[in-house]
Amino acid sequence: MLQRIQSRNRWKSIFKPWEESDPWLFIACIGLTILGGIMIRSVEMNQASIDWWRHWVTGAVGLSIAIVISRCRYEILIQWKWPIYIAINLSLIAVRFIGTTGLGAQRWINIGGFYLQPSEFAKVGMIITLAALLHDKTVPTVRDMLKMLAIMALPWGLIFAEPNLGTSLVFGAITMGMFYWGNVNPGWLILLFSPLISVLLNNLSTPIWVAWVVVAGIIAWRSLPWPWFGTFAAVVVNVVSGHVGHLFWGVLQDYQKMRLTGFLNPEKDPLGSGYHLIQSRIAIGAGELKGRGLFHGTQTQLNFIPEQHTDFIFSAIGEELGFIGCICVLVTFWIICFRLVVIAQTANDNFGSLLAIGVLSMLIFQVFVNIGMNIGLAPVTGIPLPFLSYGNASLLSNFLALGLVESVANQRQRKKRWN
Repeated sequence: MLQRIQSRNRWKSIFKPWEESDPWLFIACIGLTILGGIMIRSVEMNQASIDWWRHWVTGAVGLSIAIVISRCRYEILIQWKWPIYIAINLSLIAVRFIGTTGLGAQRWINIGGFYLQPSEFAKVGMIITLAALLHDKTVPTVRDMLKMLAIMALPWGLIFAEPNLGTSLVFGAITMGMFYWGNVNPGWLILLFSPLISVLLNNLSTPIWVAWVVVAGIIAWRSLPWPWFGTFAAVVVNVVSGHVGHLFWGVLQDYQKMRLTGFLNPEKDPLGSGYHLIQSRIAIGAGELKGRGLFHGTQTQLNFIPEQHTDFIFSAIGEELGFIGCICVLVTFWIICFRLVVIAQTANDNFGSLLAIGVLSMLIFQVFVNIGMNIGLAPVTGIPLPFLSYGNASLLSNFLALGLVESVANQRQRKKRWN
């Protein structure tokens, strides 16, 4: 009996440094990573690739790093926000000079055979920098918001120029989520993205676009500290954005337009821009309720879907594991998002809370866009499905983000813990 108690106490002492961490968050991320390796194996059964075990090795390395980070004090990152910011920008600049080109973009740096994608780690660096800038501002002013946007514009521009539309969109989602949680006026957030909305609406319907310009002016009048100038500026910016977007759309080639709008009607170009979407929908539909069985999906095993192990891994899950498998994946992502919200609400300080919300914004946006493009509700943007899609840099950055959030959770006061 005494030996049993001593053994139990020994195990408790081993895990004591992580006693306040969130086990459900760890379990959910590990489970998705294991499933990702299995589905990558299924996709590559009739190919010469061996990325499935690399996915697990990378996941194991990432998990080890996350466990170490979760034991560290995240507050010290506030003092390192500028070195981190400089480092991510230097790495993105290095891509322009020594980067490797693939799939029509220059995004990777080859380091000893390991292809590093700085833009993936830049997402985590941006979360840290933005959280450090926001944490001590109770109610950010317009000047504060514009200053932070200017700081974030450099890495965003470097990523957009690679070109990497998907990751640049993730940057926008992270910024919006953290600004909202940081008490930035919601009206300002709407105005921030109103030019993009004007570009879209002016190409769809002129009356709706005019109505939106009026709405933007009203929002500016009610939310900005200088209503007359703010309203005038908001109207002018939206009018100019709408016309510039319309002119820009006119100079695009037909194939470029199809790539942006092909998801609306992929059958118009079934062998070109719509091919991925059509084949992905066929695969997911063929899975029905229970799926065709692991390693038995016809679309997956016959390689009908290019790059299925990366951006279209969800189509393999839908075909071979069916609706039930898809729901299980979605529920797991829901658990991750729920635990991130709990950690944000119970964090010891604003910095830790903002870190958790930044990671939540990054993950939830990627999940919605990736699954959306797999089922034909979003354009193909090259955004991977977190923990499931193959990609060493993406998987490592996700585990780095997990380690940061677990560090926030591990340092919560016991009385604040909410299960």
